[in-house]
Amino acid sequence: MEETNGKVPGKSQQRQKRRKERSSKESVVEDGTVNEEVNAKEEVTAEEEGGEQQSQLQAVNEDVLSNMRGLVEQLKVGSKYLMRTPKTPEEAKQRSFKFWSTQPVPKLDENVDTNEAIDTCRDVATIRQEPYTLPDGFKWDTLEINQASILQELYTLLNENYVEDEDAMFRFDYQPEFLKWALQPPGWRLDWHVGVRVVKSGRLVGFISAIPGQVRIYDKLETVVEINFLCVHKKLRAKRVAPVLIREITRRVNLTGIFQAVYTAGVVLPKPISTCRYWHRSLNPRKLIEVNFSHLTRNMTMQRTVKLYKLPDATKTPGFRKLTPADVPAAHKLLAMYLNKFHLTPVFTVDEFRHWITPRDGIVDSFVVVSASGEITDLVSYYTLPSTVMHHAVHKCVKAAYSFYNVSTVTPWIQLIQDALISAKHLNFDVFNALDLMENRKFLQELKFGIGDGNLQYYLYNWRCPSMNPEDIGLILL
Repeated sequence: MEETNGKVPGKSQQRQKRRKERSSKESVVEDGTVNEEVNAKEEVTAEEEGGEQQSQLQAVNEDVLSNMRGLVEQLKVGSKYLMRTPKTPEEAKQRSFKFWSTQPVPKLDENVDTNEAIDTCRDVATIRQEPYTLPDGFKWDTLEINQASILQELYTLLNENYVEDEDAMFRFDYQPEFLKWALQPPGWRLDWHVGVRVVKSGRLVGFISAIPGQVRIYDKLETVVEINFLCVHKKLRAKRVAPVLIREITRRVNLTGIFQAVYTAGVVLPKPISTCRYWHRSLNPRKLIEVNFSHLTRNMTMQRTVKLYKLPDATKTPGFRKLTPADVPAAHKLLAMYLNKFHLTPVFTVDEFRHWITPRDGIVDSFVVVSASGEITDLVSYYTLPSTVMHHAVHKCVKAAYSFYNVSTVTPWIQLIQDALISAKHLNFDVFNALDLMENRKFLQELKFGIGDGNLQYYLYNWRCPSMNPEDIGLILL
């Protein structure tokens, strides 16, 4: 159960070309040691079309937006190390996948027309009781992240090793409170926060996590875990710690009677059930250009670029307001009904919905539209994942919003999401990202999102089912 994670700012086209040339010359590492970072979400660049601004959009697309692709894709997949992994089905077909060939996942060339478990549920008493053996000099440690010092160690490990662009300009900055939110939903288990330490120094050098939940896969409801935050210290990636981490979290989950998992990745492994893509909407183009997140095209001035992405000062929709605790039951029902449209969705309890959607400063923001009669008709939400700007005299952070769960039943999609963009601008976000899943394609181009050039693969562990289109996916992983 491997994943890569990412969201990255952009580089010039020349840098992209040099990066690709270097990548093509590098050998592919043996699978099982790649994908040290979990939970892919690729940040994006943009191609804009149509309307009176078509010529301006094309000019921007040639440079300002498309120049984000290199760094976006790199942070998405991780580092130079991860750039060697296959990102297309064609590249994946050249790999042997020795590790994944031992796991209950479909083969890349397997034609699947059933919706069922690969390995049937086993008697928990037959599951291995002792932890898997780590390389010499390392030991297991279950992380108690409610202890501030332990949480800080995990934050440091991820901050320094999780995802970073190739030229070390930007680095994901998962805040400690975000990590607690992501790792402690209802039903979370301490023993699913699996750490690896150096025996002599006690230093934390590896981590993987699981959280419980239910998903609907076509017409079947399954209890699963979401695998996340697989991270191994950069200097230890030749020691094949990642496969052991994967086996160990699988063992611990199996001991509770759960045998399926869901995860995402920026690379192609056996076998994706769907391939989605992130789109990107610039909210603060001046700052993004100043930090080399993007670059000003020769055909566009800074003033014209800023004007192109300018949003209204105030939201348009009557009754658009922040979600409150009192809204949770009605908003939960609204989302549950909406998700019935899709083939892969979470099935949230009210408590789980409350945990994931209730606004938390600097973590998740959610808004509802309330009709004149007091009915909640629409919902928008997005979470916060900044990247540190490592070498800039003024700007120290790129603040990114990621579209979470949205429902439009009365307010048109374009109007609803534009109000979400305005709210994000008011909260000082620099970029807003959204996958092309669910019904998001109804607003992406019209609202000047630009398509990225990296894909996000969705996977199920110990499950086979027919492939799905992006618009069939109703599940978003952090």
